[in-house]
Amino acid sequence: MTEQDWPSVEAIYAAGIATGHATFETAPPSWRDFDAARAEEHRFVAVDPGGRVLGWAAVVTVSDRCVYAGVVEHSVYVAPAARGRGVGRLLLDEVIASTDAAGVWTVQSGVFPENTASLALHAAAGFRTVGVRERLGLMSHGPWAGRWRDVVLLERRSPA
Repeated sequence: MTEQDWPSVEAIYAAGIATGHATFETAPPSWRDFDAARAEEHRFVAVDPGGRVLGWAAVVTVSDRCVYAGVVEHSVYVAPAARGRGVGRLLLDEVIASTDAAGVWTVQSGVFPENTASLALHAAAGFRTVGVRERLGLMSHGPWAGRWRDVVLLERRSPA
């Protein structure tokens, strides 16, 4: 993923936010903030043969503490028109391959329980449910505005 991909990535991110089932965020960040927060070596876009971005994936470190150096949290977003076509799995497989190669031992994610497609994708890719963080955050937008949301904590441990 590069800055040239950002307009498409931003639009896909905004579409995910609009569902109310992707994130507590209310709007995508700027490219500068996105770029600064996500590990360059572990961010990807999936493109069709015409060069159109169909989805994206990226990781952030979970802590600055050195003991957590091998733990990242990831996000995977797929354009509405590309959902159900294997794009999410392709992106998640790339994240897994790149993090495994880099010595990352834990990839985690938080998913709303209502996002059944994401939960199924992660289960198929070898993630396990660690638990449910009940009433973790107060949603400020969309149909869930003003309601506390649970988040399912998922993780995948590298076999290495």
